[in-house]
Amino acid sequence: MGPGEILFLVLYFGVLLALSFYGGHRYHIAYLYYKHKKEKPQGLIDDNRPLPKVTIQLPVFNERYVVGRLIDHVCKIRYPAELLEIQVLDDSTDDTVELAREAVDRWHAKGVNIVHIHRTNRQGFKAGALQEGMAVAHGEFIAVFDADFIPPVDFLERTLPHFKHDGIGMVQTRWDHINRHYSLLTEAQSILLDGHFMIEHTARNRSGRFFNFNGTAGIWRKTCIQDAGGWEHDTLTEDLDLSYRAQMAGWRFVFLNDLLSPAEIPIEMTAFKTQQHRWAKGSIQVALKILPRILKSDLPRKVKFEAFIHLTSNVAYVMMIVLSLMMPFSLHIRIDHNWYQALLLDLPFFLGATFSVSVFYLISQVEVQKWDKWWQPVVYLPFVLALGIGLAVNNAKATLEALFGHESPFVRTPKLAIEDKQSNLSVRTPYRAGKNLLAYIELGLGLYYTYTVLYCLWAGLFLALPFMLLFQFGFLYTGLMSRFQWSFGHKKPVEAEQ
Repeated sequence: MGPGEILFLVLYFGVLLALSFYGGHRYHIAYLYYKHKKEKPQGLIDDNRPLPKVTIQLPVFNERYVVGRLIDHVCKIRYPAELLEIQVLDDSTDDTVELAREAVDRWHAKGVNIVHIHRTNRQGFKAGALQEGMAVAHGEFIAVFDADFIPPVDFLERTLPHFKHDGIGMVQTRWDHINRHYSLLTEAQSILLDGHFMIEHTARNRSGRFFNFNGTAGIWRKTCIQDAGGWEHDTLTEDLDLSYRAQMAGWRFVFLNDLLSPAEIPIEMTAFKTQQHRWAKGSIQVALKILPRILKSDLPRKVKFEAFIHLTSNVAYVMMIVLSLMMPFSLHIRIDHNWYQALLLDLPFFLGATFSVSVFYLISQVEVQKWDKWWQPVVYLPFVLALGIGLAVNNAKATLEALFGHESPFVRTPKLAIEDKQSNLSVRTPYRAGKNLLAYIELGLGLYYTYTVLYCLWAGLFLALPFMLLFQFGFLYTGLMSRFQWSFGHKKPVEAEQ
């Protein structure tokens, strides 16, 4: 074996080791979850203390299919009318403006204190709208709901008591998914989100580490936002940015994993990838902005370590692409030199990087208790793993854009009010996401791994075959869905508005 081949394998195992570091950390998060699982936050009820004024902000942009539903449900939240203010922060450029205004007028006529604030400049995008709304808000506390959410009527009754603890700046509730069973894609997304909310948020919050507001379905103390510097729009994840700045300023957060805020999740692969791109790029932007300050601070080491993992985790997608390109060559080199036994060296790394993910998401499904039988989520786990691999091209691009300072606008995730398979999708083409060249790269990698699967069969590498099939299916599924999801039986999608 020549020095070039040796160097190649060293780099290959280095990438595997780095991925195993991030994957193996999920075992630690799962441990923290079970260690602190029973430490439920308790709100303080003080009947002698007057109820505070609350402002609910509804940032919307071109949400014709869901804006009426959102306003109707928010106006039904139980709270004294004289203490509640609702702001519809509307940056829309289509008929959403008229639809929102009609709903606002209808509820205002019923005695609800609701206002429609329409901007035409979109400066700062969502963060700008929230900041401008806060400047005229009368509430001591500010709740935020995105357009695709259906807030529970007892939201304020169950979140406000937690602010009677000194120093609590924000309370976040857990997302639920109204269209979980719409398709294989929505099932997988639900599992991914359940892992993030139920396991990660609970573990981080209750173990004294930082966690973040998710942009919606949460409520802030107004002075906390102001003390942290307000909403800033120099990253694509203004919620993550503000969360870290607030916690660094000494404010504490609460996560309620038993209070569900239902929402719609994307049914389109391209819309899902748009959302993931924004989250991945934004997290790296926040890491570049905030992480140096965190590491230089006098915060506990456990907080610094978890912040590093949390904010840099999307770098793993870049490593995933490198691994995807290297793995078939690594197999060929070792087979060419009759190093069949050396193939076993990959196993512990793959267990660290992939088995940990399977365990993590299986635990999340056990905890959310959304299944009739324990084995049902197991059926979806291989697809969840494959989807994570298939997203590597999209999220690696987002990560590199952030690292190299490439600017891009805030691109909304289209909401189509698709709650079940009976919903009429064909009329919702104006908000359907457009296609891009990444699909062809994903398809190319899928074909690359089709060759690799055939090579494994020819060489008798049956131990490696399951992993190769995950890569093959993940890239092919993501690429084909991005390119052809609506090619048959539906109108042609148009480019999503930004």
